[in-house]
Amino acid sequence: MSLNYKSAGVNIDAGNEVVARIKDEVKATFSPAVLTGIGSFGSFFDLSDLLTGYKNPVLVQSIDGVGTKMIVARKLGKFDTIGHDLVSACVNDIIVHGARPLTFLDYIANDRLNPDIVAEIVGGMAKACRGIGVSLVGGETAEMPDTYRRGELDLVGVVTGVVDKDKIVNGAGICPGDKIIGVNSSGLHTNGYSLARKLFFDVGGYAAADFHPRLNETVGAALLKPHINYTGLVMGVLDAGIAVKGMAHITGGGLPENLPRILPENCQAVIRKSAWEVPEIFNTMQQIGEIPDHEMYRTFNMGIGLVFVVTPEFAQTLQTFIADNSDLRSFDLGSIQEGSPGVEFS
Repeated sequence: MSLNYKSAGVNIDAGNEVVARIKDEVKATFSPAVLTGIGSFGSFFDLSDLLTGYKNPVLVQSIDGVGTKMIVARKLGKFDTIGHDLVSACVNDIIVHGARPLTFLDYIANDRLNPDIVAEIVGGMAKACRGIGVSLVGGETAEMPDTYRRGELDLVGVVTGVVDKDKIVNGAGICPGDKIIGVNSSGLHTNGYSLARKLFFDVGGYAAADFHPRLNETVGAALLKPHINYTGLVMGVLDAGIAVKGMAHITGGGLPENLPRILPENCQAVIRKSAWEVPEIFNTMQQIGEIPDHEMYRTFNMGIGLVFVVTPEFAQTLQTFIADNSDLRSFDLGSIQEGSPGVEFS
């Protein structure tokens, strides 16, 4: 019997079809700095014009995925927003350091290549990149039938950005008395889905398509809400000259694990739980699993997706800017006090 690559589970023709279907959307993200098209061994990005605007440019990079949120997308057969989630998860991790995102790369792995699904994912990715002026300069689609189970997909993204060395935001100047301003999330974003899926699908017995009266939508729709991309807001705040001492992207580990990453040794964040209304999806999950507060707050973002730390005189200026220049909501969460790095809730 004659064998070929396709009989072993890898369809080269399907891969070529994917490239043909996504190339126009990907090219639409290119800036004049992108020197290569789809299909090169590597992507080329011309830094000459960029570097004229920076005194001492520093590259900032991050890599991330969407975790098991992909399983929810698969349950619903809806993949048009998961690419947006990937871009947001990666980009938000570098903008909190003051870096302006430039390029994005993706990696999509699966057992069998489905051009329709991949085109949906990349389409969402490209749309998200266009929205913030980032070039989707390349990617890889891997078909590995002996590694992934049937129907499985994995998604990874890499972002590169730039910031002037003397404008890096890393929390070094944070001190007792500074204010903590939080910005709302849209829901779970891309973290905590292993527990969320267990709560809704296993313990609660819901299907993704089931309408949940407390959520006022289907379980799947609530879980698939796109991860907010804070790039426009953060770049706007910095460009406006608002003195930001530190920022934190609230991802896996919630406020207790992410906020301490930017705190100096003598600083503790004291946060009032009453400062914001926790979205219903978190209350529902907590009720289903009878989960204690401390476990909820160290697993989920609980409705806060981004945190700024500023001096007291800039707190109201920042909140006014957010209200006037976005559809996001801000909250005075509390303040920095002297103590060991960590988060204390009151």
